[in-house]
Amino acid sequence: MRLLVIGTINSEIQAAIVIARSHGARVFFENAIDNALEILRNGQGADMVLIDCKLDIAKFVSSISLEHINIDVVAYGVSSTPKEAVASIKAGAKEFLPLPPDEKLIAALLTAITDNTRPMIGDSLVMKQAIETADQVARSDANILITGRSGTGKEVMAHYIHNTSNRAQKLFVRVNCAAIPENLLESELFGHEKGAFTGAIARRIGKFEEASGGTLLLDEISEMSTHLQAKLLRAIQEHEIDRVGGSTPIKVDLRVIATSNRDLEKEIEKGSFREDLYFRLNIVNIELPQLSERIEDIPALSEFFIKKYCHNNNISPVKILTKDTLKFMQEYNWPGNIRELENTMHRAVLLSKGIEILPNDLMIKNKNNFLGKTLEAAEKDIIMNTMKHCLGDSTVAANILGISIAMLQEKLANYPDTAVDA
Repeated sequence: MRLLVIGTINSEIQAAIVIARSHGARVFFENAIDNALEILRNGQGADMVLIDCKLDIAKFVSSISLEHINIDVVAYGVSSTPKEAVASIKAGAKEFLPLPPDEKLIAALLTAITDNTRPMIGDSLVMKQAIETADQVARSDANILITGRSGTGKEVMAHYIHNTSNRAQKLFVRVNCAAIPENLLESELFGHEKGAFTGAIARRIGKFEEASGGTLLLDEISEMSTHLQAKLLRAIQEHEIDRVGGSTPIKVDLRVIATSNRDLEKEIEKGSFREDLYFRLNIVNIELPQLSERIEDIPALSEFFIKKYCHNNNISPVKILTKDTLKFMQEYNWPGNIRELENTMHRAVLLSKGIEILPNDLMIKNKNNFLGKTLEAAEKDIIMNTMKHCLGDSTVAANILGISIAMLQEKLANYPDTAVDA
């Protein structure tokens, strides 16, 4: 991931940067908000911003909002007070990072924003076939459609294809089509010219231009409006884009990888996805199986996540699964797929009392009894149990449930008297 730090570089933030780099982050520095905004406008881009709590966070957050720049903002402060942390959140920061740095907290922040560190793990036949297909097409420039249920590892596969392609030394740029409001997504993809809309005080380079030479991942493309699908089709066909408010087409050279957790052929029948765009993207389709269809991979995946979270939380020696625990895991159906497995291993690493992870440490049940309950009550149970399983993290829960964050938040708002006991 790319991390933009805004503020004076002192020993405390430098120590935090060392930790971030050890977790794979590429770090850029700017000491002033205006300079940082210029970086974000001109196509250098970032996945997350760390900003000193003593700077004008409200001005920065307001500026990126007005200019349709979609990015997570985390404030930081040296020996800061609770009052400073609260003020930073009220000003628009998503999180607050106290310094001197805590490695576990920094690792958690980086993981929450973007985590692309998992290698392709798959000894099962279905995964070997998927990886073999990826290897065959990686060095071509063919557009690729990766499909599969939420949590099956579609973004990890996209990274794998980029890293084994001829574009590996260039940028890999991701756009989450499901997380960006429609009125912001066009500017996010294609950029805009100064004066294109209220708040567009300068030219902004979009993700297509930013990714030129490399790979653009359009994550959950089925969530894109048909209006934008038409513009996307032209960009892919002609290898050129028009910035919002612009009059001159701009040539781009990139490979597009798209993902979807929906059946796009059914979406075409419903009229919510363009057939011509589907054929343009689906030069090669890689379908990723559910975890329940590749139980042979559970031991290796579990070992990877256990090592990862033992390292992130300074737990030594590395914990191990007992035979009974592994048997239990291979009999469970994993509705949230690999994302749920990772979350379960994280929880088990933190809550298990010895070096061995026992079945009860997983805190999952193989059966749910909804007999005699209304559909509404059963849905509430599923949602609240998933939220508890995810330690209250609505982003992870929404992915496991296969719904948008906005929909999950709307449903949680209907359960005001129910607490998430994490």
